[in-house]
Amino acid sequence: MKFAIISAGEGSRLSQEGVALPKPLVQLNGMAMIDRLVHIFAQNGAEQVVIIINNEVALTKEHVAALKETAEVPLEVIVKTTPSSMHSFYELIRFLKDDKFCLTTVDTIFREDEFAAFIEAFKASGKDGMMAVTDYIDDEKPLYISTDEKLNITGFHDAATPDCRYISGGIYCLTPKAIDTLEKCMEKGMSRMRNFQRQLVADGLQLEAYPFSKILDVDHASDIVKAEAFLNHKE
Repeated sequence: MKFAIISAGEGSRLSQEGVALPKPLVQLNGMAMIDRLVHIFAQNGAEQVVIIINNEVALTKEHVAALKETAEVPLEVIVKTTPSSMHSFYELIRFLKDDKFCLTTVDTIFREDEFAAFIEAFKASGKDGMMAVTDYIDDEKPLYISTDEKLNITGFHDAATPDCRYISGGIYCLTPKAIDTLEKCMEKGMSRMRNFQRQLVADGLQLEAYPFSKILDVDHASDIVKAEAFLNHKE
């Protein structure tokens, strides 16, 4: 199974708030976020980790080049500036077409034991995809997920509906079927990951929600403190 990291954003909000490092290199408990993800993926049996980084940030390019030499797992690095996360995902797909894969963004923060259980559940699943979800909402524009009683995903929504117990946690386990949907989305000129997810449902892919206790994103300087406290089990 392969793992993929979208790390092509500029982290402009962090820099505006005085964070000197580019987002992938922001440290949590002394470890750069991108290094943390690569390590966790290696611990969960990654055959390869594919990363896309922004071409505009020299420090990130230097760091990832060095990481490629020392990582516990083979890395494939794409250096390209893209207009959206969905475009970044599209750049990764040539490496992901042959097997199940897990995709997330560099600033997605979760507990490692929950992630390991999630990956094992997906490996054993016959579904076309498994999405990490949480009922912890700390997002400026959450993507709400409706499910049936068996946690099969029935829709993705910008606002909560009565059957929305969870929001998207931004960790996607998918099969190559999803790549056909992504290519269709790109042909239609879509650019948002949430529209891609809606298209997965429209195309009839079987998706299951997998609950995590909490998932955080590091978008603001204050989120760094929150993330460290969460990882240290202090919140």
